[in-house]
Amino acid sequence: MVNIKINNQSVQAEQGQTILDVARSHGLDIPTLCYHKDLSPTGNCRMCVVEVKGGRFLSAACVTSVWEGMEIQTHSEKVMKDRKLTLEMMLANHPQDCITCDVSGECELQDLAYEYKAVAPSWGTKGTRYPVDSDPNPFIRVDMNRCILCRRCVEACAEIQVRDVWGVAKRGFDEVIVAGAGTSMLEARCESCGQCVAYCPTGALSNKMNYGMARAHQVKKVTTTCAYCGVGCQFDLLVKNDKVIGVQSNPDAPVNGMALCVKGRYGYDYIHHPDRVKKPRVRRYLLDGGKKNREGSPWDWVETEWETALDITAKKLMEARDNYGADSIGVLTSAKCTNEENYLMNKLARQVLGTNNIDHCARL
Repeated sequence: MVNIKINNQSVQAEQGQTILDVARSHGLDIPTLCYHKDLSPTGNCRMCVVEVKGGRFLSAACVTSVWEGMEIQTHSEKVMKDRKLTLEMMLANHPQDCITCDVSGECELQDLAYEYKAVAPSWGTKGTRYPVDSDPNPFIRVDMNRCILCRRCVEACAEIQVRDVWGVAKRGFDEVIVAGAGTSMLEARCESCGQCVAYCPTGALSNKMNYGMARAHQVKKVTTTCAYCGVGCQFDLLVKNDKVIGVQSNPDAPVNGMALCVKGRYGYDYIHHPDRVKKPRVRRYLLDGGKKNREGSPWDWVETEWETALDITAKKLMEARDNYGADSIGVLTSAKCTNEENYLMNKLARQVLGTNNIDHCARL
């Protein structure tokens, strides 16, 4: 442990901890844009700068480790002035279209500009320099005019999804985030997982499927578990007027955190599809008590209640087992079920039906 002072308060910290970690562990808020707890710190946005006694320059709190006797000021006049100037430089390179921006209300740049009373410099802004919706990816909308070069998308793609789709091209005023070597995202091996969208602090990367449908204050968030496989990823459904219009990562999800695959993040339109089956269906002849007849309406599918469908299933399984033996039955389980559900199917096959004929769709 090392002894340090933050804002004239004596605290203890672990050797190797960053100033940002120590400050937040003691309830002190230091603003960040490029930093995210899931990603490696880079210190390039300069919003987390603090004043260290004896230092020639302000230090980035997210990449500066504490040492014995360090004295830190997190909100001195010099620090606050520098942060405001940094925000003004970002706004000079950012469209002033918050009134029509999709992420207004959830934009971290917008929140900090409001907090620090930062406005675009009087000498003007660069305006629109890049084509809007510039990439043909079917799920991810790209607008590099709103990019603040925080590099979160680069790190999320490299460290979480391990695809290395995004990178930094050029230098100075011309610096820009690009896919691959200036290609489209799909050509750069993008899996359309949307991790880059989830970590983007502005509207540079957003979701195409629900673009323009609602802003943060217009939706209700409902936490749920993904229905596509047995991993158990959780996320928030974005609901407007009783209709699911999108999916958003939930950082508190115990299994996956912010990470989702393309199916979990963008495969939600089946919920309101007119062909979706919402109730069990059985052949009409099973309800009528007749025999199979492949001609006419008795062979049609009809909706019924769960209890009726389950009773018919149990009855037909018992008949097959009693008439032809347990090994005449085979059970096929699914990767869309949880491990617990597959385990219960195993018990049903072996202990209830009495057969070892059980297989899994994903065993290959």
